[in-house]
Amino acid sequence: MTTTRTPRRSALLAAALFVLPVTLGVAGPAFADSPPPAPYGPACMTVPKQGAGSFDGMAQDPVATAASHNPDLSTLVAAVKKAGLVDTLNNAQNITVFAPTNEAFAKIPKADLAKILANKAELTKILTYHVVGETITPKQMENGTFKTLEGGTLTTQGSGSSFTVNKTAKVVCGGVPTSNATVNIIDTVLTPPM
Repeated sequence: MTTTRTPRRSALLAAALFVLPVTLGVAGPAFADSPPPAPYGPACMTVPKQGAGSFDGMAQDPVATAASHNPDLSTLVAAVKKAGLVDTLNNAQNITVFAPTNEAFAKIPKADLAKILANKAELTKILTYHVVGETITPKQMENGTFKTLEGGTLTTQGSGSSFTVNKTAKVVCGGVPTSNATVNIIDTVLTPPM
C-alpha cells in the first residue's frame, strides 16, 4: 500500500507545482498592482526628475492639481480655472485627459483665444472635449475612437510612442499618471465637432 500512495502523492505534488504558477499567471489580482508603462514621447525628456512637476510628483496629485505643477500647461490650467472645472476634473476617477501645451494654445490667434476664454459655455465645451471618461492605454490608441465628456468623439492613431489625435494633434508626452487620470500632452488644441 505504501508503494502505491507515494507515487500518487508525488504525482499530485508535481501536478500542484505545475498548476500553481499557471494559476498565478492568469489571476488578475496578482498583477492588478503592476506599475503602468512609463510615460513616452519626445517632450517627456523636459519633465523635471524630482519634485511636484516630476512624473512621481504628478502621480501623487489629482489631474488639475498635477497639471498646475507643469509650466508647459499653465494656459490649460488657467482655462480650466476660468471654466470652473478644477473640482470636476480632480474628483473624476480613471479618466484620460488630452492636455494641450502652452504652444498649442499659442497656435490660436490671440483675438480668437480671448473670445473663447471670455465665453464660459464655449470654453467648457472645448475643455471637456479633451477628456475621456475612461483610462486609455497606448494599445487602445493605435486605432481608437472614444466618447468625450463633451459628448462628441475623438479618434487616435499610431503605435509605439507616436500617436495623433483627430489626425491633427501629436501626443508629445503620453501616459503621464496622476492620482485619478492618465494625461497625454498634445501639441494642438482639439476642436469639438459642430
